This record gives sequence, structure tokens and C-alpha cells, in this order.
Amino acid sequence: MSRTLALPALLLLAGSLVLLWFVILSGITDTSPLRQTYFLRADTSGIQGARPITQWTYFKTCGLDNTDCGPSRPALPLGDAWASNARGAPSELIGSHGNDTTSRFYWYMWRFGWVFFLIALFFEVLAFFSGFLALCSRLGSALTGFISLVALFFFTIAVSLMTATFVKMRNVFAREGRDASLGRYAFGFSWGAWAALLISTVLFCLARHKRRDNTAAATGTTNGHARRRWLPFGRRTASRKSYDGRRVKDEYA
Repeated sequence: MSRTLALPALLLLAGSLVLLWFVILSGITDTSPLRQTYFLRADTSGIQGARPITQWTYFKTCGLDNTDCGPSRPALPLGDAWASNARGAPSELIGSHGNDTTSRFYWYMWRFGWVFFLIALFFEVLAFFSGFLALCSRLGSALTGFISLVALFFFTIAVSLMTATFVKMRNVFAREGRDASLGRYAFGFSWGAWAALLISTVLFCLARHKRRDNTAAATGTTNGHARRRWLPFGRRTASRKSYDGRRVKDEYA
């Protein structure tokens, strides 16, 4: 019975990984759905060194439809979209970090968000491979449930930081009178992957308890059979002793 919980949990975990990879690989190619996957699209025309429209992806800043992308950079500064000390850029986004392109707040918000995405990815992959053990044993379900819980912890921090960072950036551009919108695909994939990981973690934990309950029930059933098997013998023995006692008593009466 526990296997019926562990199998869908493993499939949900695989789906979570696929969605997460869509987010991480956005900007690598211009094919769907990666072409539509970005965190934020904003009007950056008139900003020194910036494209007319900028889309922020996981590793790159790109133009419209994730074309004309810059080089891939780990934890790239959000101000990588424009030049150092760029004229015309929103003052809230400009600062001394990232070669004088990014403010302190946005530098650390996205940098930590990027790191937590990677940590969550590592533990999700680890949980996926250990998930095959969950199909075989209660220990495998417990181990996979624990690793999934760790991945869920880091993933929750990652998507929360990502959401806060780009929602605030959108609001900054809006206050400057510039069009800006959040990427539906990137946000949908990120939160969808989080939801799938959450359900998967719950199912792995339930599979562990279900397998334990089944084991306890099977043990109880075996003991019940043993009691039923020996109880009649005891009754027969007691009846025989009672009959022999009455017969001896009658002979000496």
C-alpha cells in the first residue's frame, strides 16, 4: 500500500525538477518554453548601456523574447543590464555593488536567492535518486522524505527571495513611469515546482508511516492466528483434566 504513495511522490518530484530546470535554463535558447521564461521584463530605453527592453533570466539579461542575451554569469548583478553608474537608471537600483551597477539591497537579495536555488536543486536531485529506495522499504521512504524536506526548506527561501526581489523591481520601474511586468512562466514554473515538491514530501512521509502501520497490522494478525491455534488446545486440556477428576471422584465415592 505504501508503494502506491511512494510512486506518485517520485513522479511529482521528477516534475518539480523539470520545472526547476526550465527556470535555470531560461535564456539559453530561443525555443519554447525557454523563450518565454524570464523573471522580469522592463522598459529600459534611455538608460545608458541598456537594451530598449530587458528581460532578467537566471544566468543572463536578454532583450525581447530572450534574444540578444549577454554572457552567462553566476549570480549576475541585476544592474548587469546597463553600464556602470548608468545615466537614466532608477536610483533605487543603482549602487556600488556589481561594478557600480547595483544597489546593496538588490545585490544581496538576488545573490542569496540564486544560491538557495542551487542548494534546493542539489537536494532535489539527491531526493529523486533516493526516491527509488522508497519504493522498496520504509527506511527508503523515511530517508527520501527527510531529504525532500531539506530541499523544500531551501526552495521556500529561494522562491520567496526571488518573488520579493523582482516584485520590488517591477514596482520601482512602475514608479519611474516605465512599463514592467513579471514573467508568468518563470514565476509559474518556480512556484509550481515548489508545490510539487511540497506534495511529494508529504507523500513520502505518509508512505513511511503507512508501511509501518501495515507491518504492525501484519504482526498483529499473525499473533491472532497463533492465539486461535493454541487456545482450543488449552481448552481441550482443561476439559480433559476436569473430566478425569470427576471420574476418579466417582470411583472412590
